[in-house]
Amino acid sequence: MEVREIQEKVELFFQENALIDCYFVDAIIKGKKIEVFIDRDGGISFDICHKVSRVLEAILDESGAYGSNYTLDVSSPGVGSPLKLQRQYKNNIGRTIEILVGDQKLEGLLKDAGDEGITVTMEVVVKDGNKKKKVLVDNLYKYAEVRSAKIKVSFK
Repeated sequence: MEVREIQEKVELFFQENALIDCYFVDAIIKGKKIEVFIDRDGGISFDICHKVSRVLEAILDESGAYGSNYTLDVSSPGVGSPLKLQRQYKNNIGRTIEILVGDQKLEGLLKDAGDEGITVTMEVVVKDGNKKKKVLVDNLYKYAEVRSAKIKVSFK
């Protein structure tokens, strides 16, 4: 079973169960280990991950593609995982984000996530006469410009 097939099965499960706020993020297949990442607007629950896991197990067992000795993990992408979908950006508005644009690693507050890109509020130092002061500046980055993005976790 390929990633695309797994995605189709997961999306069909969401559709059949009226889970329109749930979505497939990614799947990684390494040998007999299959990791499936799903999310939900507002956060995914253990119950939904468990149900998706049972559906995929039944399909994998029936197909025999990986034999009887495989590992299947269904979970959210997890804290610190790269953001891949526009929906993930929207779910994280108000949080600190680290993005890679070109060769520059930038950090700021994710202020907005629109159809074309994201707005990140960053603290920059500017000269004010002989003094330097910090000001907040909103920068817009198109999704195509952002090479990678992660939510920064703070335990403050």
